[in-house]
Amino acid sequence: MTTTMPMLETYPQPIDVDRSALATAIDIIASCGQTCTACADACLGEEMVDRLATCIRLDLDCADVCAVTARMLARHTGANAAVIRAQLEACAAACRACADECTKHAAMHQHCRICAEMCRRAEQACRDLMSLSM
Repeated sequence: MTTTMPMLETYPQPIDVDRSALATAIDIIASCGQTCTACADACLGEEMVDRLATCIRLDLDCADVCAVTARMLARHTGANAAVIRAQLEACAAACRACADECTKHAAMHQHCRICAEMCRRAEQACRDLMSLSM
């Protein structure tokens, strides 16, 4: 259970997007960031870590972008829709790149398979939120 929805419900001003959809997106994107961090760490523990350098880099980039995106989506006072949309686009791109790379290693490393799946979910969450007029 997260506190995302209860916190959004307490926001005293109107929010220009469905709060339930927003809460879902925040939770998926934040979870993706954590998954990417764990995948990078697992990659570092693999015997042939040198073959995973690109994967590690994309994991860490995606983790950072997801963390920032989730934080930005949780703030509403004075929000700039164009900046939020650009951040969602950047997050979707980072998730797609990470998922594509992790997929290359998924048959050999279960952590990469899990990460690729989570990244695809987060990419879709970003796109779904953008389609709601953010």
